[in-house]
Amino acid sequence: MRLLILGGSGFVGRAVADEAVGRGYDVTVFNRGLRAAPAGVTVLTGDRLGDLSALERGTWDAVVDTWSAQGEAVRRTAELLRGRAAHYAYVSSRSVYSGQENEKAEAAPLVDDGDEGYAGDKLRGERGAAAFDGSVLLARAGLILGPHEDIGRLPWWLNRLARGGPTLAPGPRDNPLQYIDARDLAVFLLDTAARGVGGPFDLVSRAGHTTMGELLEIANEVTGGRAELRWTDPAVIETAGIEPWTQLPIWLPPGELHVFLHGGDVSKAYGEGLLCRPVRATIEDTWAWLTSLPGDVPQRADRPAVGVDPAVEAKVLGE
Repeated sequence: MRLLILGGSGFVGRAVADEAVGRGYDVTVFNRGLRAAPAGVTVLTGDRLGDLSALERGTWDAVVDTWSAQGEAVRRTAELLRGRAAHYAYVSSRSVYSGQENEKAEAAPLVDDGDEGYAGDKLRGERGAAAFDGSVLLARAGLILGPHEDIGRLPWWLNRLARGGPTLAPGPRDNPLQYIDARDLAVFLLDTAARGVGGPFDLVSRAGHTTMGELLEIANEVTGGRAELRWTDPAVIETAGIEPWTQLPIWLPPGELHVFLHGGDVSKAYGEGLLCRPVRATIEDTWAWLTSLPGDVPQRADRPAVGVDPAVEAKVLGE
């Protein structure tokens, strides 16, 4: 397969590139050249919001677009690549839904097109992808974890647990989690591209794939077992003013938002071949990558840093 990845050097794009190169595909990546490209790819340099001239020539069997900012950029490439590729996969987000819907619902309610945040950008990206003239797959991913994560959620927990000592563990311990390893997302994108599968797909593991308890306990084991997990009631965390998802990454307290993000029906994606590796594999491989880094964990400039202040954590724990 001749594959074009719009991106290809960051988190999800790198996972797609690595998987495609491993399959023996002819892989081209297009990006600004700010990060080293994965081994085995051809690099085209340009700017999604500016110079696209490097994409004016060439043909590919499939395109994977990992863009997550202004949707206009997706429309520009979708139009430019018309007639020169057979398939276009856009990595979108489950954030495009306005409530607890999924891709199987007819005309599932979506966020307002005027939303200026991440959800609005992804929705406009989806609509931009519709300018392509071949099959279009909308990969509405949920929480994405795994090696090369540049948002900091699982890396923050791994580094915190490695530091050891009494550790704020947000309860309840059996709170179910849904997520997708970036490498499993990559496999799905490439498998469906080979078959020309189009349409929207919610892409996370099945509900209950793991729990907050299993995630933190395995992570503690993998990082050396130095942390003492102190399971804490959500009400205590709320009273302390600690924000779920950002200050305590991955975690959401029980409630409507948790049900939406961690209780979704993904039978459509599994019916199309989605497979999700065990949580231990994601944790072990992410820790191996983290400990191999020569410097700081990569952090996307357009996303806020995550994690709770150690002094606030200690105060909640009474330390």
